[in-house]
Amino acid sequence: MSASDPVANLQDLIRCPSVTPAEGGALTALESMLIPLGFKVERMVATEPGMPDIENLYARLGTDGPHLMFAGHTDVVPPGDEASWSHPPFAAEIVGDELFGRGAVDMKGGIACFVAAMARHIEKHGAPKGSISFLITGDEEGPAVNGTEKLLKWAAENGERWDACLVGEPTNPDQLGDMIKIGRRGSISGKVTVFGVQGHAAYPHLADNPVRGLLPLASALMDPPFDTGTPEFPASNLEVTSVDVGNSATNVIPAKAGFAFNIRFNDTWTADTVKAEIVRRLDLAAAESPLRPGRDPARYEIVWAERPSHVFLTRNNALIASLSSAVEKVTGRTPQLSTTGGTSDARFIKDYCPVVEFGLVGQTMHMVDERVALADLEMLTQIYGTFISRWFDNALL
Repeated sequence: MSASDPVANLQDLIRCPSVTPAEGGALTALESMLIPLGFKVERMVATEPGMPDIENLYARLGTDGPHLMFAGHTDVVPPGDEASWSHPPFAAEIVGDELFGRGAVDMKGGIACFVAAMARHIEKHGAPKGSISFLITGDEEGPAVNGTEKLLKWAAENGERWDACLVGEPTNPDQLGDMIKIGRRGSISGKVTVFGVQGHAAYPHLADNPVRGLLPLASALMDPPFDTGTPEFPASNLEVTSVDVGNSATNVIPAKAGFAFNIRFNDTWTADTVKAEIVRRLDLAAAESPLRPGRDPARYEIVWAERPSHVFLTRNNALIASLSSAVEKVTGRTPQLSTTGGTSDARFIKDYCPVVEFGLVGQTMHMVDERVALADLEMLTQIYGTFISRWFDNALL
């Protein structure tokens, strides 16, 4: 069957159980679609001590510039209790006007549509006057250590250069055409431990309860707000995500207590400046919060999670205009240019070329009965096809 059919492409991909970190046959299925279209396909395995090996795929059509990259991932999250699904998660069954399966939306659907758009472009116009590449990882839903970041480095070391990138993540909240992602907030996580002195709850004067320090330190990170937002980004936001004392005895004052947090920050901050602000707040709260009246300030330590995600904003007008006009032509809607949501592999790609994100409606991603409307697959294929033509036209001006 021709790769120009996004529904068939997606069924082939869903039927590959590529739950992170397993390749599951998904990259092989994608390779079988791309080679007949003229792509040169390479498979790269990335390794890291203590991490599972990850198989990745890089494919390129053409040798000249300009060079457009499509990026995404074939790995999916686990389906959970398969008995809870109305239709088997890896069967890719069509029921009514919807296709069910894990990865239908996030994000095998986007890959299937871009392949179909490429096939149609080649059938109608021939290969683009430039180059198109697929940069596809199997580690986006996992720790993201042996995926896009290493694949980009490997490709760059082998002489690859890109002028722009489209990531096919599901970006639309309600209907196709709602939203293009032109940037992402940064993300940093950490854990704070407050130290006390263990003792009997009936003799508090002989102990120091770290929970008395934990509460004001955690409160100091959540209030006041870090900022009020910028024209392109919402306000930065920090959430305490867990509190752990590790004490099963109700009559023992614990020796230490801790809490974890995550902050999503906008371009008011860098990773370094937001870390400095967090430490400033903790130091101030600790100095003002002795564990008992008249005693020394609370003692704490903070351990930062490795590899923070850095904030970025794409300002490439040709890339954004090509995609926006393609969306508007096919859907009749003017997409919002947004920086909301979590992190994505665009955070790695932005170090190599301008990047934007646009894909399917994300309402069922990661859920039981993940599914996509057949009409949306056809519409997204048309959007991608229009975008390909317009981007090359603009890039060749």
